[in-house]
Amino acid sequence: MSAANIVGYVAALFSVIAFAPQAWKVIKTRDTSGLATSMWILEVVAFGMWIVYGALLDEWPIVIPNALCFLIAGFILVMKLVSHPTKNKIADAIDPAA
Repeated sequence: MSAANIVGYVAALFSVIAFAPQAWKVIKTRDTSGLATSMWILEVVAFGMWIVYGALLDEWPIVIPNALCFLIAGFILVMKLVSHPTKNKIADAIDPAA
């Protein structure tokens, strides 16, 4: 594995770790009122485009973390857009103790 790939995988790890606390906070609090919908739409689109870009280059250090971030950002966006009862059902399914 090249040094560039190692740097890419470490950067990828930090990118994914950076999004996880926001998703967990949404699950725990079920509160998305402070989140800008347009920002999360742009994040999901951007991660989708990074996935395509990485796939075209056959660069897994680009594809893998952006796919994970796409899933996390997509989850947050869904939680932002769904009704409060649906948001509670989703959060309860993930963490019944929340």
